[in-house]
Amino acid sequence: MKVSPAQTALSLGVLALGVATAVTTASLSGEGGYAQIGPNFMPAVVAFGLIACGLWLLYEAMSGGWRDHPSDDPAARGDHAFHAPGFLWITAALGAHMALIGTAGFVVAGSVLFAGVARGFGSVRWLRDVAAGALISLAVFFFFVRLLNVNLPAGWLSPVLGGAGI
Repeated sequence: MKVSPAQTALSLGVLALGVATAVTTASLSGEGGYAQIGPNFMPAVVAFGLIACGLWLLYEAMSGGWRDHPSDDPAARGDHAFHAPGFLWITAALGAHMALIGTAGFVVAGSVLFAGVARGFGSVRWLRDVAAGALISLAVFFFFVRLLNVNLPAGWLSPVLGGAGI
């Protein structure tokens, strides 16, 4: 019987994550509120689930490997192979969004993110993508700011957006 080191390592990782979650949960207050369920209830459920999954995965890894494991070859699974340029475009767009949201504002950062993700998926019409991103970001901005009363940074567009946002 062949034991896969990768499957064993991943199983032990899930198990360790469950144990760490359980240890952290044990330090939370157990006092219940209105429904007599304290803030440690859901983390305890998650910890139990992670430990159970980790033990199950470890059992399967040690007893001949994971059952019905899909092929590691993307073509055999019908998937596309890893596309590095797309990954880099999306990663750069996410980094730009995080860098811009505090100064340029939610709408500008969202437009950049949308255009970068669209480029990562193969779009070459950047002007259309920025416009679509701006419309979607603007709609989300007003939904959160006006209807849900959640402040989002208006940034460079604060003169145009008026009192909306921070």
